[in-house]
Amino acid sequence: MIRRLFRQPTPTPVSTPEERAGWAKPVYGKNPARCDAVCYQAVPGETEWYPPVMAGAETFSFACASAETLQDALEVMQKLSPDDYTRYLTKFYTEGLNRFGDGWIYADIVTVLLTMSRVLQPRRYLEIGVRRGRSVCTVASQTPSVDIVLFDMWMKGYAGMENPGPDFVREELKKVGHEGKAEFIDGNSHITVKKYFADNPDAFFDLITVDGDHTDPGAAEDLADVLPHLSVGGAIVFDDVCHPVHPGLAQVWRTQVADDPRFSAWTFADAGYGVGFAIRKH
Repeated sequence: MIRRLFRQPTPTPVSTPEERAGWAKPVYGKNPARCDAVCYQAVPGETEWYPPVMAGAETFSFACASAETLQDALEVMQKLSPDDYTRYLTKFYTEGLNRFGDGWIYADIVTVLLTMSRVLQPRRYLEIGVRRGRSVCTVASQTPSVDIVLFDMWMKGYAGMENPGPDFVREELKKVGHEGKAEFIDGNSHITVKKYFADNPDAFFDLITVDGDHTDPGAAEDLADVLPHLSVGGAIVFDDVCHPVHPGLAQVWRTQVADDPRFSAWTFADAGYGVGFAIRKH
């Protein structure tokens, strides 16, 4: 999703400790599904001494921030219909690669999703905050058979730019060869996500992106709703962890995910608006 600083000049206030205490908290159940790509499977009768995850976020952080992944991100974006933001981002990537070459360390939601889609080969993907579909198309470009569930409010003129809606995103998905199922769920995520999981309590996803409500309690609630439905070995991706207009999102990420021992987390906040991802260990 896009936030233009000149359209939102006043930063949102950072939540106080008292306010953070009132955030929604994830409620984890027993026997979560596993994403086999990064899990060790003990043979019958063998003691499973460790949690099943064999590789955490650090293993994949290098690929997320590599020049090679940036080049691949450019190729994905070139397949999609451009807007002002992707035109800017294309120039930003290109200039960074020209100036700093293979030594450039940069990551964002696209490079993280490219990397984790390749690693996890997700069977099911969930996304809160779709807009023009750049993130979901990134995932589908690497795993065409993935089944996807997408939540958005499709607000007109979001961030001062066109927000075309589900039909547009379906056409974008065709451009990257998506062959799996696609379910679009319209409305406020704080209502629709809860309803989805109430109707599908046993649903698990190998890869989840949260990029919707950017208020501190709203983003915390979105994370709380989806985290219990992330497969062990699966990855959660959270955008804008150093966005100057939304400074509280960094604390949301730490509180809900990065400081939780259930997860192995990596956060990039050196440039751009930042991004975090984490692998669920148990």
